[in-house]
Amino acid sequence: MAPVALEPEVSRELARAHGLSDEEYDRLLEILGRKPTYAELGMYAVMWSEHCSYKNSIAVLKTLPRSGGRLLVAAGEENAGLVDIGDGLAVAFKIESHNHPSAVEPYQGAATGVGGIHRDVFAMGARPIAALDSLRFGSLDKARVRYLFEGVVRGIADYGNAFGVPTVGGEIYFDPVYEGNPLVNVMSVGLVRIGETARAAARGPGNLVVLVGSATGRDGIHGATFASETLQDDQESRRPNVQVGDPFTEKLLLEATLEALRTGAVVGLQDMGAAGITCSSCEMSARAGTGMRLYLERVPLREADMSAYEILLSESQERMLLVVDRDRIEEVQQVFHKWDLPAVVIGEVTDTGLVEVYYHGELKAAVPARSLVLGGGAPVYVRQARMPAYLKQTRAFQANALPVPEDLQATFLQLLDSPTIASKRWVYEQYDTMVRTNTVVGPGPSDAAVIRLKGTRKALALKVDGNGRYVYLNPRRGAQIAVAEAARNVVCAGARPLAITNCLNFGDPYNPEVYWTFREAVAGMGEACRVFDTPVTGGNVSFYNENPQGRIYPTPTIGMVGLIEPFPERLMTADFKSEGDLVLLLGQNREDIGGSEYLAWVHGLVAGDAPYLDLEEEKRLHELLLELIASGLVRSAHDVSDGGLAVALAESCLFGNLGARVRLEDPIRPDALLFGEGQSRVLISARPDDLSAIVSRARDFQVPVQVLGTVGGDRLKINDWIDLPLEAIRRVYEFAIPRRMQAHDSAG
Repeated sequence: MAPVALEPEVSRELARAHGLSDEEYDRLLEILGRKPTYAELGMYAVMWSEHCSYKNSIAVLKTLPRSGGRLLVAAGEENAGLVDIGDGLAVAFKIESHNHPSAVEPYQGAATGVGGIHRDVFAMGARPIAALDSLRFGSLDKARVRYLFEGVVRGIADYGNAFGVPTVGGEIYFDPVYEGNPLVNVMSVGLVRIGETARAAARGPGNLVVLVGSATGRDGIHGATFASETLQDDQESRRPNVQVGDPFTEKLLLEATLEALRTGAVVGLQDMGAAGITCSSCEMSARAGTGMRLYLERVPLREADMSAYEILLSESQERMLLVVDRDRIEEVQQVFHKWDLPAVVIGEVTDTGLVEVYYHGELKAAVPARSLVLGGGAPVYVRQARMPAYLKQTRAFQANALPVPEDLQATFLQLLDSPTIASKRWVYEQYDTMVRTNTVVGPGPSDAAVIRLKGTRKALALKVDGNGRYVYLNPRRGAQIAVAEAARNVVCAGARPLAITNCLNFGDPYNPEVYWTFREAVAGMGEACRVFDTPVTGGNVSFYNENPQGRIYPTPTIGMVGLIEPFPERLMTADFKSEGDLVLLLGQNREDIGGSEYLAWVHGLVAGDAPYLDLEEEKRLHELLLELIASGLVRSAHDVSDGGLAVALAESCLFGNLGARVRLEDPIRPDALLFGEGQSRVLISARPDDLSAIVSRARDFQVPVQVLGTVGGDRLKINDWIDLPLEAIRRVYEFAIPRRMQAHDSAG
């Protein structure tokens, strides 16, 4: 017996309440040639939301280098990017945001972000082998921020640890602009043999549509729409829009899906994430130029009396949609039943181009699949753009008017106490970084995580990177720096950069200043990717990251994958290795403190310009360092970034538990020399006997090189400015975050 469900009358007002503009509602009427049903209105509302349609970003994103290099599929063609790494192997990887859900319910918001991004990767037929996360929070002095921080970290840890994929790296920034809008960007990396990948397309009319995994409930309904809105003060009311995850079911789903793919009976496969059944059925149909006929009464439900609208829009987690050869359905079902998972035929592929939805014999929806999807009928907008007014003020900053601190050693310790600079051990010790035993370098003594590929002489270097403050001050150059630093980090690990994925976190695109920063940042990203030959495999755009108190910095996050080959010969880490080694700097120091953590944390100023960057100079640095590592001339390599040269020196000392005596002689102001974040610099250590060879090769690549000092002892001494035992440095660096969390816990 069909459940009785009272559906509201569809009207223009109801369409507005669903987030559709009058123009979009008129377009919907034109496509259908009639008024939509309530279920159809819900389908178009989620599929034309910013989160699913990219309607305010796709025109700009198409300017990025989205093919070439080692890419096996162009950006956006499949669930995740795919890059050839040789010997018949490919890497699938992608990064996505779960910002709005994490602002409302941090534990489940972050946990389901992890689950969703892993499903995107194994929907490609790839086994996930590593995860990374890029996180942004407000000040840890605020109780709400500490709650969000703890919940997000616990959510990532619990889901990832139970799922059995190591979380091997990431980054965390703390700044008041993220107080109301934490950013939770999660990256998954998987491995697959070329030729064994799955396609997210519903090919073959007559083939069967199969729903596998968890039962469907009411959690997450309109989650995609929620992610396409500005957060309001009543965030608690949005908890029903946040999905609930189950990592143990996801582990079963992973193993069952990969086994089912090996049968050869699965024709198409897609993760069921944002917009649930609606998204997967429409996108798979549109890619293949086919249609589907679905029978919702067959969908396993967790809750009674769910309407067709609710079933279509539910974002319940740990579900996949398969298209299976109709003559081999029992073979596939047996695989899923072996893993104790339902595999229910809910429909079939048609040749009509329509997604037709029936519920207990009643036709609830009949929509052209292409009309709902990106590149088909979904709207595409180019918004008004205007340079932000604040840039006139920030760029008027004169560093010379800022006094140099009298006590540079005290300033150094103050900077090390910044949670953005300090050790993130409090976070990563909650993660299982070693599960599956392939993690060679996890969080700590390297600029990038390193995962070995068993049975080969290859390893992957993985990194997420981005600095929203730089992009705020100079959107184009700041985005260039995000790509450059991610590439520099994997190079410091001994890897050649291959490709990127990106997560673009911005405010309301209808604001011309926000749209201008978005457009400029994408342009800068594209310029850098072309120089480094790192095409964009895909990613995620997250708009509307603002609330009544303000908006975030424009924050593009770059996920970079590099290849180390041969491994382990070319593996490099950041820790000083031996007493008596020379400490050298590749690259040029500049009087450049704009946008630095020093300026923000010590002086309370976010001003100036983003650091200077010459992409060709940066590229030459990468090529030089790769050659030095390949020649065995380098003992350690660590890029100079947040906190400047002084922090880079301290970290290499702490990682190796060896001190250093350093002399800095550049004729620039001391605070800029110590704490400025000038780009295109790498701190290396080397044997004294190798100095002449290093200098000669640096000259060939037109990269400046200077000897700073020597490794040894148990102190860090820099000129007569800083002279501290490593233990004193370690106490500040290691305990900055736990001290803040524990002090407030005790007070509570």
